[in-house]
Amino acid sequence: MTAPLALLFAAGAGFVGGAMNALAGGGTFATLPSLLAIGLPANIANATSNVALLPGAATSAWAFRDELGPVGGVDYRLLAGVTFVGGLAGSVLLVLTASRAFDLIIPWLVLYAFVVLALGKRAAAWLQRRVTIGRNALLSVQMLLGIYGGYFGGGVGLMTTATYGLLAGHSPRELFAPRTLMLAIANLAAAIVFVSAGMVRWWACLPMLAGAILGGWAGAHVGKKLPASAVRVWTLLVTGVTAAVFFWRAYS
Repeated sequence: MTAPLALLFAAGAGFVGGAMNALAGGGTFATLPSLLAIGLPANIANATSNVALLPGAATSAWAFRDELGPVGGVDYRLLAGVTFVGGLAGSVLLVLTASRAFDLIIPWLVLYAFVVLALGKRAAAWLQRRVTIGRNALLSVQMLLGIYGGYFGGGVGLMTTATYGLLAGHSPRELFAPRTLMLAIANLAAAIVFVSAGMVRWWACLPMLAGAILGGWAGAHVGKKLPASAVRVWTLLVTGVTAAVFFWRAYS
């Protein structure tokens, strides 16, 4: 692939990834394979993808700012602080360790998201009839999501949507604002670590970053106009395809 074509390829993947993050999450599944295809090593591609998607995630979070509110009775600012700490821990873990174990675990995490999303409010109602979901449980899960978001991040938006739906009974459409904010916070924490560690390839990151900003803005504005049923179908489609791709990648 020639240099100009590689730059255009990176920009296009950034646009798709930014739009996906705004609508349902899973933008990493557009950007990471693209960076691998143009020759970056997996850990470098992961770090570069994370930084490239940060402005797009921030753009989407800003577009949804008027919809922010508590999640399961927990203030979104507290959840954001927990996510930032978890994102720092996860990104340091990536710098220090190999990622093969997560390669094998990731498909099962995304499959979990698909099953929970498919069951939707029925699963949330069933769980809430049997257990009490308090703020400590939600904060603990948010810390794990932050760590995962900082370490790899692929599907963290999808898993956040599924988990919030299960623990707090929210629909995917109701979660646009908090999910995009948590994604942006986790990306910010990881970007601080990855840039400091010199893991970002800026020649590929900058065009992808520009595409992600446009994609995040476009996806957020389209998402505001979509009915909840359309968002749910799109989220299930993205999650199902994502799970299949990661099972094939890890176990083929």
